[in-house]
Amino acid sequence: MGPRARRDGGRAGAALLAALALVACAAVAPAGEADAVPGAPADAAPGAPAAKRAPAAVEHLPGTGSYAVVVSRATWDDAAWRKAAEALRAKYAAHVVIYGGAVGDVRPALASIFPRYACFVARPEEAGLEFVVAVHRLTRSLDDDPYTDLLWGILTGYDAGDALRIASRREPLVVRRALAGTGIDLDAFDEGRWFSEGEQGVLWEKRPGAKPEKKEGPADATAAIVEALNTGAADLVLTSGHATTRDWQIGYSFKSGQLRSRAGRLYGLDLGGKEHPVDSPNPKVYLPAGNCLVGRMAGADCMAAAFMHSAGVYQMYGYVVPTWHGYGGWGVLDLFVGRPGRYTLAEAFYVNTQALVHELESRFPRAARVAFDRFDLEADPGLVGRLAAEHGLRDREELGLLWDRDTVAFYGDPAWEARLAPRPLAWRETVTAAGGVYTFTVAADRDAEPKRPPAAFLPHRVKDVRILEGADLAPVITDNFILLGKPAKLEGGKSYKVVFKAARQ
Repeated sequence: MGPRARRDGGRAGAALLAALALVACAAVAPAGEADAVPGAPADAAPGAPAAKRAPAAVEHLPGTGSYAVVVSRATWDDAAWRKAAEALRAKYAAHVVIYGGAVGDVRPALASIFPRYACFVARPEEAGLEFVVAVHRLTRSLDDDPYTDLLWGILTGYDAGDALRIASRREPLVVRRALAGTGIDLDAFDEGRWFSEGEQGVLWEKRPGAKPEKKEGPADATAAIVEALNTGAADLVLTSGHATTRDWQIGYSFKSGQLRSRAGRLYGLDLGGKEHPVDSPNPKVYLPAGNCLVGRMAGADCMAAAFMHSAGVYQMYGYVVPTWHGYGGWGVLDLFVGRPGRYTLAEAFYVNTQALVHELESRFPRAARVAFDRFDLEADPGLVGRLAAEHGLRDREELGLLWDRDTVAFYGDPAWEARLAPRPLAWRETVTAAGGVYTFTVAADRDAEPKRPPAAFLPHRVKDVRILEGADLAPVITDNFILLGKPAKLEGGKSYKVVFKAARQ
């Protein structure tokens, strides 16, 4: 059993099985009545009242860069947290947008700036489930297309010091060393190790210049994982398996220890009850690709905050809900590690989100604009079935994509660069521009079946797009990126080209 086979690893368990059973037998609306299905508007936060609320005042402090810092009035007025926002402002000559009510109130101001990046500075008590969902929906609403309009991240931490440290860092991170609690392609790294969550006592290790080797590891890997964090200088940490906002259970199919959080600190708790403190300050990124809830900021005392505070994490993503479908989590790993060097972690998160939206728009257009208003599957095992019935959803993929679309958070400065060292890839991508004509070329060096479509960022924002060549490749061209909808398989030795004319925006 591996992470790709089950694609989740969260704690939904029996609750999910019950929910999907309800999906299978739910009374759904007839196909022609989709538009009549009631649901939250695309920019509504979960639980938002139906009645319109007058937005509170929004203040815009202009900048000259293509970067916006979005921050609540309460956070801006907190002297310690303002330092973090000001650090980003200084680093990027950023605009600052200050809101007094809900984060969605900044839409007109953010749309008028239309930056390449937006960072939402938020204290941990602000940055919970509803905030993440609202940011996803806000950042898709700045223009008329359904895709996200900028690269975004949430800057937070256990305390303001974490946020300031993350905001102040300028030096890029080249990811060369991996530590994982589930399977990972070690050939993408100079060195690393992963502890199996499915086979007790199995460890894979890669040393510099060597091939990965399967080894015998400890039956309870808790102490070994903490030691690797504290002494191994890992640049990337990957986890899957059972988890909550306060712990990660190291074994998936067998009993093992845990990593837990307490007062901003991570520590291992082995099966004998011994604690193993984590103190791992070297800069790193964290990918809880298959964990339920680890991405949720449940106040300051949670796993996400503890990874930032005591494990040196500068960027991470993760589910803020129980995960069962997996597109939003595993896809980022596929893009970041599976295409080493091509994307930063922030770009991989962005591209995966757009690929997900494209799946909805191309395969399930009837439901693509549905917005769920409830996500608490653990407390409500029948929720998924009721959501399917309410919105007329018949397909598990359709339901899963909608579940994942707004529920994976990205934390950190989205313009900070963390990427793997480049390795040979199955295909090359180039974007050229001359005289208002743009060419996107995908040249396959060997046969490949991309898990996510080839996609690239445009050199600047464009408008008034007119495709001149390559319409058969079903390209999606927005103001800031291009994605190829076809073909599903790339043929070695063949090139795929889209040529389009556009005006610079």
